[in-house]
Amino acid sequence: MNLKTYFLCTALFFGWTTAVPAKVLLPQILSGNMVLQRDKPLNIWGYGSPGEKVTVSFSGQQKTAVTDAKGNWKVLLSPLKTSAVPATMTIKGTNTIQLKNILVGEVWLCSGQSNMEYAMHKLKTMKKPLNEKLGFPANEVANAHNNLIRIFVVNRKDLAKPDTNPKNWNVAADPALKNSSAAGYFFAKELQKQLHVPVGMITSAVSGSAIEPWIPAAILAGPDFQGQYLGSDPGKFYPTMIEPLMPFAIKGVIWYQGETNCFRRENITYSYKMKALINSWRRGWKNPGMSFYYVQIAPFQYSKTMQNVEIEPEFWEAQAQVMRMPKTGMVVTTDLNDKIDELHPTYKWEVGRRLALWALARDYGKKIVYSGPMYQSVKFKGATAELQFNHIGSGLKSSDGKALSDFSIAGADGRFVPAVARISGTKVLVSAAAVKKPVAVRFGWTESASPNLYNKNGLPALPFRTDNPLITQFNPI
Repeated sequence: MNLKTYFLCTALFFGWTTAVPAKVLLPQILSGNMVLQRDKPLNIWGYGSPGEKVTVSFSGQQKTAVTDAKGNWKVLLSPLKTSAVPATMTIKGTNTIQLKNILVGEVWLCSGQSNMEYAMHKLKTMKKPLNEKLGFPANEVANAHNNLIRIFVVNRKDLAKPDTNPKNWNVAADPALKNSSAAGYFFAKELQKQLHVPVGMITSAVSGSAIEPWIPAAILAGPDFQGQYLGSDPGKFYPTMIEPLMPFAIKGVIWYQGETNCFRRENITYSYKMKALINSWRRGWKNPGMSFYYVQIAPFQYSKTMQNVEIEPEFWEAQAQVMRMPKTGMVVTTDLNDKIDELHPTYKWEVGRRLALWALARDYGKKIVYSGPMYQSVKFKGATAELQFNHIGSGLKSSDGKALSDFSIAGADGRFVPAVARISGTKVLVSAAAVKKPVAVRFGWTESASPNLYNKNGLPALPFRTDNPLITQFNPI
């Protein structure tokens, strides 16, 4: 960017007017190699001299705009059909920009903290995971040469800086793939495999970030969050890493975050922060039904820093409440951490695949089982609790063929004791000799649990407690 262009850019951002001639500039998210969202109107926008005529030509369409007094311009392309044939977009003002190798397909945003940021190059050096059934794509970066998957990794310092020819979109291959989100890439890989269309992944994640920096600061300053601990940087990343993306059409969001807030001992407060984040992003994209799928934080020894108090099960419970909002879903990860002291577990390929199952079923109409069993209801009959589940797929099973593990049961005194559990058709029957009249059941209710209740489609059951207080405390509307 030359000096004149730089000063014009600065002037445009601060609302000044200037007579300095300048070239047409584009936001970083618009570049060659990008994937455009199919079947939706598409914003193409940028900056130039006030009063400058700008013409955008693409896929048989030609749209014209005139920059406003601040130098902003925008055109709206009509919805495009799927195209795996590389095409060129021409943007002409004082100067001419050509964005080459553009495809049309499905575009998703992946965001969160370090487990979402966790880069593909780490696969090469990680130890072989214990669960061989889930595979181990250690050489994926070297072997990945699928031209139909494209990636864009947000640089928080550069996203808001316009350019004459941004180059941030890349084909998902070495070397660009090395630094992209592993969970995001494997999500995209599964979508592309099943849908046979181009897929674009935008990664905007920051290691160690809490949820608050991703929510508009004005919302966190409102009455719903008065008196709550919000960290030191509420709203920090929203204007620099999310809002600049919002004119760009996407299908939905995948989210992998929560560890930082779990260390704060949050429960229902996190549910409401997730609700605020989801609703604010949906408003920003002007899409109230935009899909939002997220990842349960993995088992980890949080209690070591919490005076041996178990906090993670209640956090899982808070995460699960968000599924009561429309077009949301959560991936269960209780089986995806080989070591309880590892905050960044392996199996990112399976996390991505499980996220893709939600999207394939809920957004693309695939008739597949996309979730493990989720607790639905309980009936107490004498000394036995009868549990009913959703998402049983082809049926319930013990993943290792052994007796069902990690169930506990309590009577009116509230003392939970280990329980015997067995599958009976579509139900699980739970009892304990010491509890003659049970009133509550818990499953997987410890950070170190490794439950073996699955459906026959290979997906694990979600931890729960039947005496869940958040059912009445959290309002998903």
